[in-house]
Amino acid sequence: MMSLILLMFFIGNMIFVSKHKHLLIVLMSLEFIVLSIFFFLLLYLMMMGYNMYMLMVFLVFSVCEGALGLSILVSMIRTHGNDYFQSFNLI
Repeated sequence: MMSLILLMFFIGNMIFVSKHKHLLIVLMSLEFIVLSIFFFLLLYLMMMGYNMYMLMVFLVFSVCEGALGLSILVSMIRTHGNDYFQSFNLI
């Protein structure tokens, strides 16, 4: 189970680090990384016998991160017309 979680984490990181044109793919890879960290925390807390309150806090922050990413995506599509990284200047 732990090897599957590590594989999920590394695949998410490889997608995030590799050059992609679309912001949506980068946001989805970030959510995949957050999902693998959630599974790791779930497994760790179950093995140690702790309460699952930390998972609820983690889920709240991951939902906030997803909502912020989607709002950035929508505002970028409204201003530039697409979600390509090459279509806008960062300066």
